[in-house]
Amino acid sequence: MQITRRVPHIRSFKASVITVFALFILANITNVPFFKAFAPTVTAKALAAIDPNAPAVIPADVPTSGDAALDQIIFKTADKYGVDPRLVHAVILQESRYVADAKSGVGAKGLMQLMPETAKRFGCTDLTDEQQNVEAGTKYLRFLLKHFDGDVSLALASYNAGEGNVEKYKGVPPFPETEKYVRNITGNYGKTYHPVLSPEDARTAFNLDVDAPAAAE
Repeated sequence: MQITRRVPHIRSFKASVITVFALFILANITNVPFFKAFAPTVTAKALAAIDPNAPAVIPADVPTSGDAALDQIIFKTADKYGVDPRLVHAVILQESRYVADAKSGVGAKGLMQLMPETAKRFGCTDLTDEQQNVEAGTKYLRFLLKHFDGDVSLALASYNAGEGNVEKYKGVPPFPETEKYVRNITGNYGKTYHPVLSPEDARTAFNLDVDAPAAAE
């Protein structure tokens, strides 16, 4: 009877194990992640569930203010209320150019240029506080989007000229400032319809749940 020798296969297996072990040791010594291909991936939602204070993974096509901390505030707040962060960025860019202590001649203040009455209505007690201002402004945007069935132009016109004027004229009021305001923001945002969804569904609809490689230990 002929016996098949398997020693070469065993040696090959041992060599592979030794190689993998050596790479693992090298990765720990040099702090270089052990094979990115083996690194697990987690979604932004999963990261938030693990640590709500961890930085969100922001999709590359979401605009930036130039301030990483402010970008996190905008993204997380928009995500919390089911509003597309791209729209929130477009509004802030038009309203204040990302200046936290911006003031208008009519009394609007902060990043999203909220009037004191509107700020109070949506829970903002300090208009110069970035977190509070963005949160109140985003809640107001969601309220308007829901009120006008996702019509971005009407929501923006109301944000600028007041809900009463939009109802009165049954559309964007014929005010040059408001017409320009709506035109500029819709141009930057690129959409005239924004679905009103739960935060969970909005995350999917707006492609916000980005996969990210887990941090290597």
